[in-house]
Amino acid sequence: MIKALLSGDLPRSTALALILSVIFICLALAPFLFPGVRTVDTAARICIFIVLVASYDLMLGYGGIVSFAHTMFFGIGAYGVALASTHMGRGFDAIAVGSLAGAGLAAALALLIGLFSLRVRAIFFAMITLAVASAVAVLVSQLSGLTGGEDGLTFKTPRALGPAFKFGDTLFGVKLNGKLLAYYFVFFGALILFLLLLRVVNSPFGRVLQAIRENDFRAEAIGYRVVLYRVAATCLSASAAALAGSLYAVWLRYVGPDTTLSLEIMIDILLMVVIGGMGTMYGAVIGATLFVLAQNYLQALMGTASGLFEGLPVLPELLSADRWLLWLGVLFILSVYFFPTGVVGRMRKARG
Repeated sequence: MIKALLSGDLPRSTALALILSVIFICLALAPFLFPGVRTVDTAARICIFIVLVASYDLMLGYGGIVSFAHTMFFGIGAYGVALASTHMGRGFDAIAVGSLAGAGLAAALALLIGLFSLRVRAIFFAMITLAVASAVAVLVSQLSGLTGGEDGLTFKTPRALGPAFKFGDTLFGVKLNGKLLAYYFVFFGALILFLLLLRVVNSPFGRVLQAIRENDFRAEAIGYRVVLYRVAATCLSASAAALAGSLYAVWLRYVGPDTTLSLEIMIDILLMVVIGGMGTMYGAVIGATLFVLAQNYLQALMGTASGLFEGLPVLPELLSADRWLLWLGVLFILSVYFFPTGVVGRMRKARG
């Protein structure tokens, strides 16, 4: 049953299987295991970024396609839900229409970019995607009448997903309200999307993508139309990223250029892919979990550590909470040095 659900792609490492199981259980029971606004918000962000990183890995890790436009697709999905909810009113029909429209538009834009750009060498394609993503970000900021400009859009989600909605008193000390339903809406949405991406990379299509990544000239020589496969992978990746953006919009009930379209998010995605391991969907789970946790809790941990070493020379300053980005960079460098193939690649290699 589990093997079929995972499309035959088992962790192939006892340690990795254990870590993935712990992450799954923690995310599935997050509102009950870690009650609190911040912890549940962190868990929801992990779920969303797992899908976003996995969708990017479909392009980079499996197809060998370097793109800097992934946040653009993410933002299109988020704005799709925001605009639909603003004009259609709060309702699941607005979420469905916005999500499907965003995914369709993202796929169409990816198709257009891919057909015109994927015939060139990788670095030129990467620069083209960066230019298009930057242009879209500027356009969204300037169309304030439609997108809210720099201020973004705040909208209402269905009443069933709001904190005022109650369907019971408490369960294990947790309030049974719409915020709990919103979390599980995000969790199950992300889980379904991740399993679909896992199915894609373990299908014959995914095997061809890996062959193209390893040697595109040989793949072309034996009859595969390399450009079409790469364009298809780009469109699938863009649609999945847009759907992840839709989940993000539903969770935040707000969309703005800084939350979905910024280059900083694109850099974060790249870091998560490298940390987890390229060319493996499970790397997205590990990378997103570690990175989001570090983003949310490293600063607080450093503040505590700085207080413990108060009175000593240099150390309190080095461990100051204001320097958390410096230590995040150090942790990234160490992870690349000790895990050049990512955490998942290292664990699978150790088993072999």
